[in-house]
Amino acid sequence: MERGLEPLIERIEPELIIVTGDLAHRGRRREHERAAAFLRALGRPLLVIPGNHDIPYTFPARFTRPWAEFERQWEAVEPHFRSEDVVVVGLNSVRPWRHQSGGIRTHQIEHARRLLGEAPAGALRVVALHHHLIGAPWRSRKKPVAKRSEVLAGLVDAGAELILAGHIHQAAVSERHEFEVERDGLRGVTVSVAPGLGQPRPNRRGEARGLHVYEATAEALLIQTYTWRDDDWGLTGLRTFPRGRTPLTVEEVAAPRGP
Repeated sequence: MERGLEPLIERIEPELIIVTGDLAHRGRRREHERAAAFLRALGRPLLVIPGNHDIPYTFPARFTRPWAEFERQWEAVEPHFRSEDVVVVGLNSVRPWRHQSGGIRTHQIEHARRLLGEAPAGALRVVALHHHLIGAPWRSRKKPVAKRSEVLAGLVDAGAELILAGHIHQAAVSERHEFEVERDGLRGVTVSVAPGLGQPRPNRRGEARGLHVYEATAEALLIQTYTWRDDDWGLTGLRTFPRGRTPLTVEEVAAPRGP
């Protein structure tokens, strides 16, 4: 699978590769080194944030130096990226005292607001964190970010159009109007969870290996889902979502001609 990723990246030519955490299993140095070498070999700009498996599993390092090995490779736990077409803000949702669930604090949302507010006109405004805000129904026991409704509202108010996450090892994509009742001109946002590239665990059925590709136009966001299929990547999902409050335009289908 690792060797098969390079041709896909060359074909897609992404402006940025976003990694939403869990590069390691127990947060060990050799795990981080192996993941960093693999990602850098792809030859594309990277934005990498930590997951709950990227900090030490054992006491006391989990609490005294949780980010040491991650920062050794990536320098910062909340990186950001800016170009004329996209602005991405990485937020660290991992909390050492919570093995599964994570959180986002008010000052992190304000940090995102400031950076997204500086985005060039028309640029796609993205926030990436590890813990999910939506999830596939068959992984409903996997804990999302704490107070996720408040986090979602805060990030949307901060200007986010697309929110990315990982954590559940399954793909899930939805637009805000699909799961939150419309009121007072509710601003839209697309929320996405990447399946990830990790080896599926023997005792976990249904863990896909895959990734999402995002492409934005002025009116819409196109999301392509690729999953690993034995010896190659297969396009298994193609979804289009609106940017902003305006719904997608429905294309008229010509009526069939009579005999």
